[in-house]
Amino acid sequence: MNRDIFRAYDIRGIFGVDFAQKDFYRIARAFAARFQPKTVIVGHDVRESSPQLGQQVTEGLRDSGVDVLNLGQISTDMLYFAVAHYQTDGGITISASHNPAAYNGMKLVLRNATPLSSDTGLFDLRDELERGSRFRTQSTHRQGTLASLPFLEAYLTHLRTFINWQHLCQKRIVINANSGLAGQVAERLLAGTPIHICERLFTQPDGTFSGIPEGRPDPLRPENRGLTTRAIKQTGADFAVAWDADADRCFFFDEYGGFVEGCYITALFAECLLQQNRGGGVIFDPRAIWAVEDAVQNANGTPILNRCGHSFIKARMREMDALFAGEASGHYYFRDNFYADNGMIPFLLVLENLCAKRHSLAEWVARLRAEYPVSGEINFAFESHGLMRDAMNAVQHTLHRWGTPSIEAPIDGLSVRFLTSSRKHTTDPFGRGNWRFNLRESNTEPLLRLNVETRGNENLLIEKTEILSNVLETLGGRRETRFRWETGSR
Repeated sequence: MNRDIFRAYDIRGIFGVDFAQKDFYRIARAFAARFQPKTVIVGHDVRESSPQLGQQVTEGLRDSGVDVLNLGQISTDMLYFAVAHYQTDGGITISASHNPAAYNGMKLVLRNATPLSSDTGLFDLRDELERGSRFRTQSTHRQGTLASLPFLEAYLTHLRTFINWQHLCQKRIVINANSGLAGQVAERLLAGTPIHICERLFTQPDGTFSGIPEGRPDPLRPENRGLTTRAIKQTGADFAVAWDADADRCFFFDEYGGFVEGCYITALFAECLLQQNRGGGVIFDPRAIWAVEDAVQNANGTPILNRCGHSFIKARMREMDALFAGEASGHYYFRDNFYADNGMIPFLLVLENLCAKRHSLAEWVARLRAEYPVSGEINFAFESHGLMRDAMNAVQHTLHRWGTPSIEAPIDGLSVRFLTSSRKHTTDPFGRGNWRFNLRESNTEPLLRLNVETRGNENLLIEKTEILSNVLETLGGRRETRFRWETGSR
């Protein structure tokens, strides 16, 4: 087993290369020995390898004396709900999220759907496995039981509490489930409402992902976005929603087919939720911050910047009792959803808002697009982690070339804001900076991820994004993401 399958907040690698079936049995035994749970929920995603790996986890838990409640095929957010709602001691879902079909892995949670991460014991499991530890059972005379848990209706009932269904009006939408389960859940939720699904993309579960461009069920990939944009233009839909394969991330496209960046959705949700709750804390990541930061402050909320990643966000939410959290990657977290992320709640909130306020998605987001232009996440692949770190260091040593830098606290990667002295760009009079970037290593893939933002200056955004991109390519990076202005996206 390759030790690198243990990531910052999950386990992930190529099945048959980085790990074998028996390794998942051993991980389950280590989980049981380390945390001594009595009852654990187990589920799996749509991948072809997931049922057999789930069986290994189930057997490992039961051989350790742990009772297992089987959910069968699920989305990741269903696991979080079930563990918290039924108050079990933990849960494990077999999934590699948006990675290609050859990958698999697992996400592990403890009581109340609290995630297991590198900070809370995930690496301890890795180290115990490497030491060849013998795993004790809870009772040497007891085999754990196995039972099915019919949870879907309870899950749907929970989701329905997040909006006023009387607000829904006639809307025509496109949905793209990326061959996961989100499409089926959306159909169940929208049955009997005025919402008309005018086109369905990849809504049938298919663990091969063979129909999806390059077999990568990730809505952030340009090829995937193009399919959704085309469907909107062909159908005249009011907007589109897309989920990744395990359905815990949610993405939106306006009525023109333009992709709506996650930082804008976070800002819009923050405004609405803070008004409804008369304040509270809102957590966001350092990739693109200005739209969210200003929205939260203007709504009398408390902006809280935090490291990227679901396990780190959830831990901070619990610590601060935060109302809401959003990531640029499309994860949205709600205090009323056990502090967990969910891919369906954001979809429902957007539907309700567009109907209740009688505006379009493009109209809703127009001000943010104008005042806070962003590059979106641009990925650069390197041949090794060493070269990635060399590139990070080289960028940090050349900051003075691009303006007057102010390096932010190192929350996640390198975040720098600038005052530029160039006459063709207006300098921010308050000293907050008028352009900014974040450069960080991915926690799930061998990539450097670049995000650039400005204050109301699209031309400055394009100029600085292209300069930074050229530098990273000179340092050995291969750009894998087209610029927004290359694709003609809004």
